[in-house]
Amino acid sequence: MQGKFRKICAKGGGVFDCYLVAPEPEKPAAAVVLASAIHGVDGDMLAIADEIAAYGFIVAVPDLFWRSIAGPLSRSDPRAAQRAQPRLEQIKHGEDDMIDTLRHLGAIPQFNGQAAVMGFCYGGPYAILGPKRLGYAAGICCHGSQMLDYLHELVGVRQQVCFMWGDEDNRAPVEVLGAYRDVAARIENVEVHIFPGVHHGYMMRGSPSFDRAAYDFSMNRAREILRALESAAG
Repeated sequence: MQGKFRKICAKGGGVFDCYLVAPEPEKPAAAVVLASAIHGVDGDMLAIADEIAAYGFIVAVPDLFWRSIAGPLSRSDPRAAQRAQPRLEQIKHGEDDMIDTLRHLGAIPQFNGQAAVMGFCYGGPYAILGPKRLGYAAGICCHGSQMLDYLHELVGVRQQVCFMWGDEDNRAPVEVLGAYRDVAARIENVEVHIFPGVHHGYMMRGSPSFDRAAYDFSMNRAREILRALESAAG
């Protein structure tokens, strides 16, 4: 299944690129919008998108950095970290992009109206913000960073939200893991999975931290959540 880059009109003016993969219009399908790490829509993100799409889901990967330095950047490029700052302000700007991407999905005939956010590293907070106030039906977070700043946003979220980290993730120290575990123990629709011996960036094949077992678990859990969205819409 071949994905293509599309142009999406931004709410506040301008356009941004979005990688989009959609199955043949045989039956209604749920969608997932991938919120990337600071490296942008790179080969790792495209590989994840294509794999999820192969299971029959619609996948979109917007360029959340188009306002500053657009496009993918390598892991050795210092501009990747620079364009993600100030972090909370940049995440806030990206909320509009996530809304615009969801609106764009509405024009795809086979979209069933149910979409999840799957956030990675920098994009992790959108797993909460998407269901909280951006119109998404579920959230999935893989090795999310800056997550303590968004813990309070889980209040009132009724959609399924899944968080996954390695216990050696330097962007999610023990206080972060403990705080989210406490929430998951109290709120039925919040789940937390911690992988022993796994580091930050385990989903990225181009990273030395890539971990096949954690990757497979995360992708399987994402598929299960998306299948549930299809059942809910049916």
